[in-house]
Amino acid sequence: MGLFDNKTRSVRLENPSVELRAAKAPWSLWADGFGKLSIRAIQVIVVVALAAAIIFGIQQLTLVTIPLVLALIFASAFAPVMRWLRSRGVSSLIATLITLFGIVVVLGGLGTLIVGAVRNQWSELYEQAEEGVQELIAWVNTLPIAPDQEQLDEWMAALTDFATSAQFGSGALAGVSAVASFVTGLVLMIVVLFFFLKDGPQIWEFLLRPFTGANYDRAQRIGAGTVSTLGSYIRGTATVAIVDAVGIFIALLILQVPLGLPLAVLVFLLAFIPIVGATLAGILAALVALVANGFVNALIVVAAVVLVNQLEGNLLQPVLMGRTMKLHAFVILIALTIGTVLGGVLGAVLAVPITAVVWKAIQVWDGPDLPAKWARRKRVETV
Repeated sequence: MGLFDNKTRSVRLENPSVELRAAKAPWSLWADGFGKLSIRAIQVIVVVALAAAIIFGIQQLTLVTIPLVLALIFASAFAPVMRWLRSRGVSSLIATLITLFGIVVVLGGLGTLIVGAVRNQWSELYEQAEEGVQELIAWVNTLPIAPDQEQLDEWMAALTDFATSAQFGSGALAGVSAVASFVTGLVLMIVVLFFFLKDGPQIWEFLLRPFTGANYDRAQRIGAGTVSTLGSYIRGTATVAIVDAVGIFIALLILQVPLGLPLAVLVFLLAFIPIVGATLAGILAALVALVANGFVNALIVVAAVVLVNQLEGNLLQPVLMGRTMKLHAFVILIALTIGTVLGGVLGAVLAVPITAVVWKAIQVWDGPDLPAKWARRKRVETV
């Protein structure tokens, strides 16, 4: 039974003198079709209000929620390493320390390489991109339906203000201006990650104590699906990002496009934002090629970016992620939009894996391979 139970139920009265209160006003007002619709509307309002309250609470506690989510993602990504170490007889504490040290070394080394590659060439990259935009605008002005110069100036001013504002990078670095908050969040994430790696299954079992029977089995399936989905997504996305960056870097070297290394770094970083990230990286690479080597070279760069993205979408992602990313492109775009509005760049990065986890929970709601009743396929869906 529940608020959304549609089963018709009958009541047999042993005493004929008992009169049903629902037959009289005001209860009878809720028994007709309009009354049922009103009840549904109230239920929807309650659900929306609870969701809004949860989102508001998460936004107010980002210093806690973001490190918690990141720790869960990293713990899921490195869960196979923990299982492998434990299967070799390594104690839980030692396995956790080894894995945590490896994560810190990998992320620290990656961050050092990224900063070293971009720091000295960022200003030149920005100038090349700006000059490429100017050349593109000059070409657009030659078209029969070209916008007037005043509109172009307004668009360029808005784009420049956004790119040079302090808000542009705030989402990606979780508040660069607030160094103390960043350090606190980083330390909290490492501490939580330590306990997730060491005692993750025990923590989950503790949280499931209130559940019994079918609800307990469902929660177990959702927990296992969450770890599997997040782990597959992060490992697959990181591998795809590396392949994309290497492929674009080789193409830029062959075409003798300058600033190939910082462009490859941006390709790697933006690969963690599906669909949109690859498009932005391709546009930026094409603008630099346009300035340095001309229009034909820029078109070849665009073709190389499209080729790499096609190989990624049709070969690498299905092999590396399997069913993890069985999300329609429209759903991904909506998730990215909501994530960006709520959490900036970091929200855009986390939006898709969180959406994938929600979809996975729906897919195992009634059984290991049995989705929730409302989400089951009713007929063959064709385009």
